[in-house]
Amino acid sequence: MPFTELTIGDYLEKQVRQLPDHEFIVYPDRNLRWTFSEFNRRVDDLARGLLAIGIGKGDHVGIWARNVPDWITFMFATAKIGAVLVTVNTLYRKFELEYVVRQADMKALAIIDSFRDHNYLDTVYELIPELRTCQRGHLRSERFPELRSVIYIGQEKHRGMYNTRELLQLGRQCDDTDLDRVRQSLSCHDVINMQYTSGTTGFPKGVMLSHYNILNNGYFIGERQKFSTADRLCLPVPLFHCFGCVLGVMAALTHGVTLVPLETFDPLMALAAVQKEKCTAIYGVPTMFIAELDHPMFDMFDLSTLRTGIMAGSPCPIETMKQVMEKMHCSEITIAYGLTEASPVITQTRTDDSIEYRVASVGAALPHIEVKIVDPETGEICGPGQPGELCCRGYNVMKGYYKMPEQTAAAIDADGWLHSGDQAEVDENGYYRITGRIKDMIIRGGENIYPREIEEFLYTMPGVLDVQVVGIPDARYGEVVGAFIIPRQGAELTEEDVQDFCRERIASYKKPKYVFFVEEFPLTASGKVQKYKLRQMAREKLGIDAQAEQDG
Repeated sequence: MPFTELTIGDYLEKQVRQLPDHEFIVYPDRNLRWTFSEFNRRVDDLARGLLAIGIGKGDHVGIWARNVPDWITFMFATAKIGAVLVTVNTLYRKFELEYVVRQADMKALAIIDSFRDHNYLDTVYELIPELRTCQRGHLRSERFPELRSVIYIGQEKHRGMYNTRELLQLGRQCDDTDLDRVRQSLSCHDVINMQYTSGTTGFPKGVMLSHYNILNNGYFIGERQKFSTADRLCLPVPLFHCFGCVLGVMAALTHGVTLVPLETFDPLMALAAVQKEKCTAIYGVPTMFIAELDHPMFDMFDLSTLRTGIMAGSPCPIETMKQVMEKMHCSEITIAYGLTEASPVITQTRTDDSIEYRVASVGAALPHIEVKIVDPETGEICGPGQPGELCCRGYNVMKGYYKMPEQTAAAIDADGWLHSGDQAEVDENGYYRITGRIKDMIIRGGENIYPREIEEFLYTMPGVLDVQVVGIPDARYGEVVGAFIIPRQGAELTEEDVQDFCRERIASYKKPKYVFFVEEFPLTASGKVQKYKLRQMAREKLGIDAQAEQDG
């Protein structure tokens, strides 16, 4: 297919004409079902409601919410009026929320009541005390000069806030004049999505993405899974992250797939959703698949309808991959790799790739994306099998970081190449392997050690459920290997057991000098392991001076 130059709103209208009564969004836990035409009516009502309260083209609208059904309504309604949806990490606390609302110049913020143990309403009232006394839509906040409205996603009324029911009713009372006018003024190259990267260095950066970026990327992601209107996708990953809103929502939109989202990830709910809705595809980061496979009730569910899906977000353990293909019937599961700045997917495996390629690589470049691997020092292109930094160029590269020209110039060079910061290598057939972050690489006494290799090795040890390997500062070698292990239930592992297992099996310099047993890894809200936090934990446990490692 040639690129689409439709906007997201126009693409939805196209699908409504072709598939009016086809289910688009299903929440099985509450039996909520929206066909394409029902969903589009709701989107239009919300779009008109947003226009009526003064939100329009180019305005920034934040959304801070679990995967509630109207998250997706907001995504399409803002796109239809040319507003920029700023997706806020559900794990953010007051300090991070304050930074993003201000840095993004938000004009409106849509929120839910709470997430896990965090009361969002309390946090918002604390940051914006003026809400308690202002008229809705006329907010004047000392802290956030651009902010005019806070919208509560739900039925309840909260002081100073609109709620979604009111906006939908308001939208129903307006005619289409304003909405039609704004829709005709939109370009597919307008920015409509802004996501803050969970950078491990400095403050998060707002990645600006256009209709063209994410709609086309979603299409090619769906193509790699051979998606059609017969597919039903269980989506347990967060919508605020590209994994949810691009690999999930955009791939489903472009192929007429039925979306089956979960409000929050729960392995039991995911298994139940697959069985109840006869899902053919499921997404997740490796830790999610491990939790599903390891669930004591796993065998009670019929997962035989599954065919494909995506495992992404962090390197996929070979053993986990094999179990997903065999026990979960995902014989055509794919691996995707990318970064938010690339809309996000750069490479993906195909449904008919050999198991070797599917477990040992992140696939080949998606169509119309150029990928190269360069020596970070010299900029020269690396040959097959030579490690270097992965760079890409194409329709998928972000417009830049919001109000951060220097950081944008550092990420995208003068020739339009986006530098990933990831270390990779490519084989003769154009399949890529990620060998780690450039910074994750451990250099022990001059020997380069790739954490991924040791992680794959330790996965083969009986009793190991999950493992992460990091570099730990060392006076003699500069860095040594540290392994953080989550043992399987009932397994009694000791540090000596791990050392013994390694002794005859891997090179001595690759053996973990330190082994830590933990119950869980520190994760970003999108499920990525925060290795820099593991390094900090190791330093604290070992009493190593924090200055010993200049960690980003």
